[in-house]
Amino acid sequence: MGKVRYAVIGTGWISQIVFMPAIAQTGNSEMTAIVSGSPDNARRLAEFYGIRDVYSYDRYGEMLKSGKVDAVYIALPNSQHAAFAVPALEAGIHALVEKPLATTSQECDAMIAAAERSGARLMTAYRLHSEPGTLEAIDMIRRGEIGEPRIFSSVFAFPVPAGNHRLLAQHWGGPLQDLGVYCINAVRHLFGAEPTEVIAATARRPDDARFGEVEEMVSVTLRFPGDRVGQFVASFGGDDIDQYRVVGTTGQIEVSSGYRFDRPITVRLTRGGKTEETCFPQYDHFSGQIDYFSDCIQKGLKPVADGADGLADVVIMRAIEQSAATGMAQKISLAPAARHPVKDMARSFPMAERRLML
Repeated sequence: MGKVRYAVIGTGWISQIVFMPAIAQTGNSEMTAIVSGSPDNARRLAEFYGIRDVYSYDRYGEMLKSGKVDAVYIALPNSQHAAFAVPALEAGIHALVEKPLATTSQECDAMIAAAERSGARLMTAYRLHSEPGTLEAIDMIRRGEIGEPRIFSSVFAFPVPAGNHRLLAQHWGGPLQDLGVYCINAVRHLFGAEPTEVIAATARRPDDARFGEVEEMVSVTLRFPGDRVGQFVASFGGDDIDQYRVVGTTGQIEVSSGYRFDRPITVRLTRGGKTEETCFPQYDHFSGQIDYFSDCIQKGLKPVADGADGLADVVIMRAIEQSAATGMAQKISLAPAARHPVKDMARSFPMAERRLML
């Protein structure tokens, strides 16, 4: 097949600042349609990127039947992911869905089932699975560079401004869903295992009006097979930080920036009191993610960050919420992941520069 033709569903900040600028760099992908609830924004973006077809949300079904798209990129609030992904997948249209994949395991299951029925590909938008520095950290652990990995610790925080949609409970917003999902996915793939138990707590400042509907921060401890431990704090009220560390029996790895797409990644390996530092260029995570997914579509391959990967993180997040609400540890039962990110998934695109922000 030729280039994979994408429809962008939702023209908010993430679509404008990174996805739409990134796609032209790939060589195997193009945008052919926009679906939006903002007609003026959609028209201006379509003119800027040379896209002919613009649809409102109530014409989504018409777009799926048009024959003009092969895949959709869904960048809507969390509560709307399943409602737009399932019809696309049932129509045989591939779906790249922002994380978290959905709000419940039932919604995830419906998306996975729709993909299996039609043969369309479903991918959770874990852009770091194609980022070279992240993949190097995973590979270093697999090579035994730090012995047996025993401890994961991470802090991911940035101050979210008042009025941001991430602060709305109706869309399953909050620091766990927006930031903690990165930590969860990271430790699962770094350890190469699924957690078996979690205990968690939340906190908020009562005098801060931003946190009327969602918590300010969440602190999580996950137990893994082999009595390994993963801990993280995700916060919408702390200063800007995103880093993680994996401590093994003979060394440790620190990755900073660990999760953000707007800064380069540095990987530090410490063994025997000596530290080796590798600074990776600032690659375009979204170009890499799109290129990888389109490659899977063209070759008939199932992406590593498939529906099951997204489902696992949702199951864990719901257990975290239950633990925080009850003050009790929660058991987690997940089948081992079939695959983990590997180095041949790496993509090294420069940062896209041509964009229109409205």
